[in-house]
Amino acid sequence: MTSKTKNTRQSEKPVWFITGCSTGFGRQIAKHVLDLGYRVVITARDPDDVRDLAELGDALVLKLDVTDRSQAEAAVKAAEEHYGGIDVLVNNAGIGYFAAVEESDEQEVRKMFDINVFGLCRMIHIVLPGMRKRRKGFIVNLSSIGGLRSFPALGYYNSTKYAVEGLSEALWQEVEPLGIKVMLVEPSGFRTDWAGRSANETKHPIADYADTADKNIRQLRAISGHQSGDPVRAAEAIVHAVESANPPHRLLLGNDAYDGAIAKLDELREEFIHWEAVSRGADFPEANA
Repeated sequence: MTSKTKNTRQSEKPVWFITGCSTGFGRQIAKHVLDLGYRVVITARDPDDVRDLAELGDALVLKLDVTDRSQAEAAVKAAEEHYGGIDVLVNNAGIGYFAAVEESDEQEVRKMFDINVFGLCRMIHIVLPGMRKRRKGFIVNLSSIGGLRSFPALGYYNSTKYAVEGLSEALWQEVEPLGIKVMLVEPSGFRTDWAGRSANETKHPIADYADTADKNIRQLRAISGHQSGDPVRAAEAIVHAVESANPPHRLLLGNDAYDGAIAKLDELREEFIHWEAVSRGADFPEANA
């Protein structure tokens, strides 16, 4: 890239690369940044699902299954060649799976980890070299309140989000000195199709979990499409946070997410303090002295 091209690019609108744009948060984030006049790489496993978004502004529509490394590499290369670089990567692609831990099918669990964790990691690995070269960039990883606290029937889904939380916390310590920001987005229930179309459930329920896991599954299915969270407002909040002078490392979205996170902090503090003497007593005596 010549210096003239580089200077021109710096004066242009930012480039957002968003995974999983066919529905939910991905679609709403893409709409919002296009409305702002930004340049957007819109990706989906079936590009026909997002063709309508391309009519809203300066968009590049690409086929992308985040579990396919060759597709991921080709998409990032096409985006960088088309726009000169990626300013914001939004790792939104993800699925759910409902089952008690004992009921869970290993194949379904591995599929979810491949998308929610390894697919996200794959995109970070491929996009980071360009961001490091420019000493600039922002990575947004879609987590969940389920990445901070767990719920019956969501044990393995929770574990994918806990993995994203742990990875992101290490990542921002590694890349912030290089000029790259990382933010976790932790929503509660929003009116996407996550609990409707994009989450399978156990095919072999166990009666002993009827009042725990199965009860929660039924509740999640029943409120699908009627959750408190507004995906449009969520998209606006995410963009606002990314563009703020001091973006958060963790962005809670929704009253249930905020209340649930604060309750978890209180629970942890209470239990830690109760067991403080036992915890501290596990060191060698000289360390305590």
